Amino acid sequence: MIAVIQRVTEASVRIDGEIKGAISQGFLILLGITHLDTQEDTEWLSRKIIGLRVFSDSEGKMNLDLLATEGSILLISQFTLHASTKKGNRPSFLEAAKPEVAIPLYQSMITQLESDLGKTIQTGEFGADMKVSLLNDGPVTIIIDSKNRI
Repeated sequence: MIAVIQRVTEASVRIDGEIKGAISQGFLILLGITHLDTQEDTEWLSRKIIGLRVFSDSEGKMNLDLLATEGSILLISQFTLHASTKKGNRPSFLEAAKPEVAIPLYQSMITQLESDLGKTIQTGEFGADMKVSLLNDGPVTIIIDSKNRI
């Protein structure tokens, strides 16, 4: 499972011209699920994201996490994070999980993040054509791969 985490001052997602989810300060997370991912990946990744200390403290140092700042999350599924560009110019998405595997894990990640954060998060819609807007703060962008834990 790959998460691209962007610290934002605001972010939103539109589907068919309508806002589906929006947040102010917090994380916009693009989540890529591979066919090898499990429930253990969602649990580990959620804890890692919630504990990520990338918000500024009173001295301007990145020392605070989402809980300390009362930040929010906008979670967007994005299978293209598992694109392979080794051969040719057209990406291959063979590593991305098929919907029957990815959807339950995406739903599980929503539940896990809400549990770990202690509040409802905002989401896109799995498989939809989404238009994502954000104001990256910093900019701060962190990539975490649940398969690179050690």
